[in-house]
Amino acid sequence: MGAENHTEVSEFVLVGLSNCPQAQLLLFMAILLTYLATLLGNLLIVTLARVDSRLHTPTYFFLSHLSFLEMCYTTSTIPQMLAHLLARNKVISFDHCMAQMYIALSLGSTEAILLAAMAYDRYVAVCHPLHYATVMSRKCCLALALSSWASGFILSVINAACVLRLPFCGLSHINHFFCELPVVLKLACADTHLTEAVIFAAAVIILLLPLCIILASYGLILASILRAHSAAGRHKAFSTCTSHLAVVSIFYGTVISMYMRPHKGSPPDWDKHVAVFYIVVTPALNPLIYSLRNKEVKGAVIKLKQRVSFMKKT
Repeated sequence: MGAENHTEVSEFVLVGLSNCPQAQLLLFMAILLTYLATLLGNLLIVTLARVDSRLHTPTYFFLSHLSFLEMCYTTSTIPQMLAHLLARNKVISFDHCMAQMYIALSLGSTEAILLAAMAYDRYVAVCHPLHYATVMSRKCCLALALSSWASGFILSVINAACVLRLPFCGLSHINHFFCELPVVLKLACADTHLTEAVIFAAAVIILLLPLCIILASYGLILASILRAHSAAGRHKAFSTCTSHLAVVSIFYGTVISMYMRPHKGSPPDWDKHVAVFYIVVTPALNPLIYSLRNKEVKGAVIKLKQRVSFMKKT
């Protein structure tokens, strides 16, 4: 019976953010500009990390991975979102919906684990500066980055498999602008308590374990900062961590409110409003957070401009 119902569903209808034509046009322009800013900002960081020798460090190695991930994350959802804002037909096929859900889950999980790797990098830099180059070797950085990507995509198979085994009945409307796990789960024509328990357990592994590593790393960093004798030393140590802490706070604040909160009794549009923040807004903020007070990035941008100007003249 489950298999029959499963195959009967060939498409879903994405309700989107608004049904008002004027609001849809404004949303299209705002989201398009934000998306372009996200791509340009994160692409700039990836480019700088590769071409500027001063940024060939573990910190910028991980940052370039984070920026590339953000470009992939937004591209997995926003182009379709923009198309649906201008289209009357907001249909998405079942297979496309499931693929989008898995990719978004995988990239989000990868980001959680990658942020933990970046926190470990900051811990070694602040607490063990003399051993930093040895501990955070190129081999170690590659292993941490590759394990983050692999773990994110492998662990997300559990969640995707739990949803795929459920029956879906008839043409269903998804009150969202893309196929996100908690919202798709509500459309199942079966008891989902066991599935929700498995997904919650997976979320604990994917989200809370990296968060514990991050909190432990910053707890040790804080203890090291408080032991520093000079105010200049404390300020330097703290300034190396503020950008990463800001990104961690934004990411975990929004994602935990989406995946680890009780869904009963919440406003019907809560899920998509929260998703707008971490799908559209946060990826655009990350390049600004990492570069506004960063002399190394500013210096690399100036150097890149000089190189481009020189190439034009020649």
